[in-house]
Amino acid sequence: MEMSRVTASDRLTFDGHDTVVSLWAERCAQHGDRVCHREKELGIWQSYTWRDYYENARRIGLALLALGVERGEPVLILSEDRREWLYIDLAAASVGAIPSGVYTTDSASQLAYLANDSGASILFVENDEQLDKYLEARDDMAGIARVVVLDRDGLADFSDPKVMFLDEFYDLGDAEERREPGRFEAAIKRVRPEDPRMLIYTSGTTGPSKGAIISHRNVIFQIGAWRDAYEFGEGDELLCFLPLCHVLERLVSVENPIANGSTVNFAESPETVFDNLREVSPHSFTGVPRIWEKIYSKVTIMRSDAGALAGWVFDWAIRTGAANSAAREDGQTPSGGLRLQYALANLLVLGNLRRMLGLSRARQCTTGAAPISPELIRWFNAIGVPLVEGWGMTETAGVGTTNTVHNSRIGTVGAALPGVSLRLSPEGEIQIAGPTVFSGYWNKPEKTAETMTEDGWLRTGDVGRIDNHGCLTITGRIKDIIITAGGKNITPAEIESRIKFSPYVSDAVVIGDRRKYLTCLIMIDQENVEKFAQDRQIPFSDFASLTRAGEVRDLIGQVVHDTNKDFAQVEQIKDFRLIDILLTAEDEELTPTMKLKRNFVNQRHAALIDEMY
Repeated sequence: MEMSRVTASDRLTFDGHDTVVSLWAERCAQHGDRVCHREKELGIWQSYTWRDYYENARRIGLALLALGVERGEPVLILSEDRREWLYIDLAAASVGAIPSGVYTTDSASQLAYLANDSGASILFVENDEQLDKYLEARDDMAGIARVVVLDRDGLADFSDPKVMFLDEFYDLGDAEERREPGRFEAAIKRVRPEDPRMLIYTSGTTGPSKGAIISHRNVIFQIGAWRDAYEFGEGDELLCFLPLCHVLERLVSVENPIANGSTVNFAESPETVFDNLREVSPHSFTGVPRIWEKIYSKVTIMRSDAGALAGWVFDWAIRTGAANSAAREDGQTPSGGLRLQYALANLLVLGNLRRMLGLSRARQCTTGAAPISPELIRWFNAIGVPLVEGWGMTETAGVGTTNTVHNSRIGTVGAALPGVSLRLSPEGEIQIAGPTVFSGYWNKPEKTAETMTEDGWLRTGDVGRIDNHGCLTITGRIKDIIITAGGKNITPAEIESRIKFSPYVSDAVVIGDRRKYLTCLIMIDQENVEKFAQDRQIPFSDFASLTRAGEVRDLIGQVVHDTNKDFAQVEQIKDFRLIDILLTAEDEELTPTMKLKRNFVNQRHAALIDEMY
C-alpha cells in the first residue's frame, strides 16, 4: 500500500489507486467469481459475486448516463440495506455522479426537502412503501425526472410516466453499452481524487439537514488508515445492518470490503439483526452503542433465569474473564493460575456464550457514533469479545480517532489516525485537521465557513480532553453542556452512559440547564422491563401502563440511585420521569442510530420536565 500521511496537499493512494471507483473496478476484475455479497431470499442465503457487482453497477451507470445524469449531480437512494444499494452507489460514483442515501424512516416531506436541496433528477426507491412517499410529495419535488423502483411486488398494474422498474433500467444500460461500448470504463478514468464520493446528509437536529461532501480522497485516506488500525482479510465475513445512509456503515460495508476483498452479508431487517449475527458469525462487527447494550441486556436477563448452580458457574466465568482482561488492560501478563482458570471458564461458559451471540469468530468489534459506558466495553472483553471504541463524525468522513484490539485505553476513544491532528480550543472544543476532513456542505458555503476555523481546522462541536498518551476522551457536545442555576458546567453524556448500562434502560436524557439541580427523562427497555413485570406478576396492559407501575418506577429509581454513587453531589440526579411512549426510528425524537434527540425530547416532554421542578 502506497500512502502518504504528511499534509493535506499530498497525493494519497491505496494499492496504487487514488479513487474508490478505480480500486473497485480492479478488485472486481481480480476477484471475479468469488463471493462478494450474500443476502436472504425466502429464508435462504444466496450468494453474489464480484463479477455480479461490476456488471450490474455498469448497467446502472450506463443507464444514468443515457438519462443525462451529469458529473457532480447527486443521485438519491431510498432503500433498506441490500446488494442493489451498493450497485447503485458504485454505479453513480463511477460515472462521476454523487450517490446520496435517504433514510427509509424519513417522511414524504423530508424526502422532498432532500430532493430539492440536492438537485437530484433520479430517485431510486426500494418498494411500493417508499414509492408512496414520492407519490405523496411529487408536486413538491419537480426536479425528480425519473423514479426507479427496485421491487415490483404489489406494483404489477402500476403505471406512471416518471416511474420505471430496475429490470427496465438494466435494459436501458445494456442498450447504452451496445450504442457506445466502453463508455462506463472511460467514465471511471475521468473521476478525480477531489471529486465527491458520496453526499451524506446530517440528522438535522439543530436545523435543516446539511449535505456533507465526502471526497474520494477522504475515503482513500480512511481505508488506508483502517488497514493499519484494524484487522481485515480476504474472505472475512461481515454483517451489514446499520443504514447505508450513515457514513460509518458506508465505510464498514462498502469501502473497506472493496479494499480488503471481504464478503458482506445483508441482514434481513433491523428486527432480525441478532438472528443474522448468529447465522453469519462475522470476523469483524461494528455496531452503535444501542446494539452492544441490547446484547448485554439479553445476556443479563438470560442469567437471571438460570438455576442456582448454573448461575454460580456463569458468574464465576464472568469474574474470571474480567480479571484476565483487567490484567491485560493494565499491561500485565495474567498469572499462570489465572490463565488456567480462564481456559476453564472459556471451555465451560464463555466460548458457548460467544457462539450463542454470533461473535465466536470475531477478531475485532468496534463501537462508535455515540458514547458508550466503559464498563460495557470491559464486560465484552471479559467474555472474550474484543470490543474497542472509536470516534468520528460525518464531517470527518467517518473515523478521526480509534483504539485498536492490541492497544485499547478503555474510557477513551483512542488516538488520532496517523496523519490526523487534534487540538482543543480554549473552550475545550475538539478540533481536527488532516486528509479526513470533509470537502464542505453541499451548496452551503456559509455553513462550511462556520464549521471551519480561520486556520483550516474543523470545529467538531464535541468537548473533551487529550491524555498523555495522545488518547481522546469525549465528555459531551458543546450544545449539550448544562449550566446549572449555581453556575456549574456539567456535560451529561457520562451520566447518561452510566444510566444506560442498566439492562432496564434504553436511553436517558439529563435535564438541568439554568435549573437548581439535575433531573432525567428515561426510556425503559420494553422487552426486559416487561419480563421483569411478568416474573413478578405486576399488572400492565400496554407500554404506558408499564411505565406507571410503582414497581417499575422503583426499579429505575434504584438504577438512578446506583448511578449517583459515581458522581459528585452537583452531578447527581435528584428526580426522574419515565417516557411513556414507545419510540421507534420513525419518531422525530430518535435518530436512525437510535439516539434520543435532546432538543425534541425537551420540547415534547416539557410538562414532565416541569413536574420535576
